[in-house]
Amino acid sequence: MDAGFEAHLRVGGETFDERDAALLRAVAAEGSLNAAASALGRSYSRAHGRIGDLENAAGPLVERRRGGSEGGGSRLTDDARELLAEFDRLQAALAGTAATERLVLDGRVADRDGDLATVETAAGTVRALALTDADDVQVSFRSDAVTLHATETAPGGDETSARNRFRGEVVGVDRGEGTALVRIDVGADGPLVVRVTETSLAALGLEPGVEVVASFKATATRATAAPGVTESAEPPE
Repeated sequence: MDAGFEAHLRVGGETFDERDAALLRAVAAEGSLNAAASALGRSYSRAHGRIGDLENAAGPLVERRRGGSEGGGSRLTDDARELLAEFDRLQAALAGTAATERLVLDGRVADRDGDLATVETAAGTVRALALTDADDVQVSFRSDAVTLHATETAPGGDETSARNRFRGEVVGVDRGEGTALVRIDVGADGPLVVRVTETSLAALGLEPGVEVVASFKATATRATAAPGVTESAEPPE
């Protein structure tokens, strides 16, 4: 599954993207453009130039304060905050689409038990409903069928044998309004993308580098013939 996406807003003659959003957020957090550029590992001249380009297209975004008792600095204008809100809404809409896509894994059937097949994949062993009699298969499941667990509290195989489990590492977190999209490296070609609530995000401490266990039902997983494979019999109903 390629669940990655890039949100872009057209602002006058400029394209506002995640790098621009990160720059504005850093200005708000750090209180100055210089500190924001440093926090993001960017040069001040490039950050200043980019803000200038955006302001030429969208109007004032950063209000600069010089000297005084507060020592100067920068803060976002109302227009900048509205631009960020609009960008967040676009990201949330795109994230909602991406989060309901399927993760697809190539695998080979190791065993069959009635309608269920045990399949070895690069991400681990998976049990899936077999919709083919082929041995070379693709297994797939929707990311909205996934539940995330902390590694120390994840249920064991003997507790919920009907569930598959992938152990992985969080590689990205995209926050929305009340929810977040968590990208997890489980050893597949692309990340597993799961939407969680802000409460779950905090409770599990989900951030890049954290290990988690993703579980999903075998009955929500499908095994179909790999592309190019010729089946020798009708697939089970």
